[in-house]
Amino acid sequence: MTDKTPAQIMEALDELLEKERRALLAGDLELIPPLLEEKSALVDALNLLTPGEKPSMDRLRDKVGRNQTLLDGALQGIRQVAGRLADLRQLRHSFDTYDEVGQRRTIDGDVVHRVEKRA
Repeated sequence: MTDKTPAQIMEALDELLEKERRALLAGDLELIPPLLEEKSALVDALNLLTPGEKPSMDRLRDKVGRNQTLLDGALQGIRQVAGRLADLRQLRHSFDTYDEVGQRRTIDGDVVHRVEKRA
């Protein structure tokens, strides 16, 4: 990274942020970790620049904020799916309902697993 000019580093980071955005919008979350490593290397390269060499980063700051919002939304969605799956797993074991007088009842949902052997 050190052989690149500040403008080249900024352009590479801009392109990477666009890739990250497309991956987040498409739901390709497996692409995010490699992009994060590359992004970290580019940010490290920017940090090595002297204050006089650092270009304005307002545009990139906006893109980073936008991508962070998308990532937060993806994580929230993953948490909701995990919670829903946990609820569905619970339903396999028991189901809570209410009777005609409003009393809570639990219906056991024990599943009997049998293997039938045929000749």
